Amino acid sequence: MFKLLTTFRIAYETRNFSKAAEILFISQPAVSNQIKQLEEELACTLFKRKGKQEMHPTKSADMLYVRLLNLADDWKETTRLVKESNREKLTCRISASNTFSVYYLPELMKHLVTIFPDVIFELDMKNSEEVLETIKKHSVDFGFIEKPLMTDGVKRVEIKKDELVIAGNLTSDLWLSREETSGVFHYMERYFLRENINPNRLYVKNNEMIVKMLEEGIGKSLISKRAVTEQMEVKPLETSFLRSFYFLKKNHLVTGELLEIAKEIELFYLK
Repeated sequence: MFKLLTTFRIAYETRNFSKAAEILFISQPAVSNQIKQLEEELACTLFKRKGKQEMHPTKSADMLYVRLLNLADDWKETTRLVKESNREKLTCRISASNTFSVYYLPELMKHLVTIFPDVIFELDMKNSEEVLETIKKHSVDFGFIEKPLMTDGVKRVEIKKDELVIAGNLTSDLWLSREETSGVFHYMERYFLRENINPNRLYVKNNEMIVKMLEEGIGKSLISKRAVTEQMEVKPLETSFLRSFYFLKKNHLVTGELLEIAKEIELFYLK
């Protein structure tokens, strides 16, 4: 059964039996046969064909996938408890968007490593969509994003406000812009639309790089007020450019320590 469920998980995530076969190092007919066995066991259809290779999951598949991720977490916690005689330390994986990682996560981590000295923390920086995806797939335990994204199986809590400003060389017509999937991108687009600006853009996929370029007098950008340095000119914006940061966690947290960490994170921002 574990083999069938593993095959289902890969097939669900790739939406393609051939790709699933490559990942699992088995043949495509073997994937199809294992999915068929699982469908017979569950008495339901899990995938509908969409095109030559792509498969579209059914509602039954959606439900099974979420349950399967929860089962994987339960199994991981069970093995951890079995090995507890070796006093294996808990690993807490956190993924955060760029701005939060650089300007807000350090102060939170200073608090968490003090409260939980026996926990191994692993930190990763991604854009908001990628953070949500890693939470959805249970690749990490907690996430922090700067866009109001939601998905099944993930709880979102608003924790902090962040003021956006125009900073840099305010007379320049060059705009340093993050990529479209960045949390700040849609605020910049809204500003351009409101001011009827057809921007001359330079795309930069990292906030710290943008800050360094602004300090050198290269262009201007819409950035967090927390990122402003004394080398930059600043133009404040109205409250409609006050964005929120969100804390993400899996709905299914099976580890007692992870539940305690989640509670401590929320309390930290209620202060």
